[in-house]
Amino acid sequence: MIIAIDAASTDLSVALAEPDGTLIAEDAWSSAQRQSAELLPRLLALLSGAGRPLVTATALAVGTGPGSFTGLRVAMALAKGLAIGLTRPAVGVPSLRAWLDADPAATAAVARAGARDAYVLMREADAPRIVDRDELDALAGPLIAPSELAAAFGLEGSHSPRGASAIARHAAERLATESAGDDVSTLEPIYLRAPRGVTAESSERVTWL
Repeated sequence: MIIAIDAASTDLSVALAEPDGTLIAEDAWSSAQRQSAELLPRLLALLSGAGRPLVTATALAVGTGPGSFTGLRVAMALAKGLAIGLTRPAVGVPSLRAWLDADPAATAAVARAGARDAYVLMREADAPRIVDRDELDALAGPLIAPSELAAAFGLEGSHSPRGASAIARHAAERLATESAGDDVSTLEPIYLRAPRGVTAESSERVTWL
């Protein structure tokens, strides 16, 4: 069983999947401030409801963003802690790509990058980019955007992300050929810009795309 976690935005999700990626169960909810308090209880409740003890997990999968700095760190800490504690492989999956894979009708996935900026991944693009909120009006077709961001930026008709199930499928594909997964000591969120208080010269590595 693969446990998948996505907390790259205020719309969070957790999922359980068979080793081949087939979905067993999923839970999705919105939380602006309580990711650290809600993720583990929600996951344990999902496991209990599915009748799957935590120790039966064979791998952990986590969305790597970009997106909410706090949410990404909480989710990654949980995934890494479980992977180390259970001695299971961990796999990081880019969150916005997973959002798009979970919603084939959407043309782009959008996450908050600041008060007036957003991370945008177009379906045909290889990597996300940062755009001003005014540029979002030019994006055609339905968008995937967290409900909080959609309300703040006026993104009418957008769909909320449910990334955990797609993250589980991506992890299953990787584990079929890379059974060891990622190195938990180096697995970290995708940052398109440094978190507040972190500089490129600090001890924390920042990924620039």
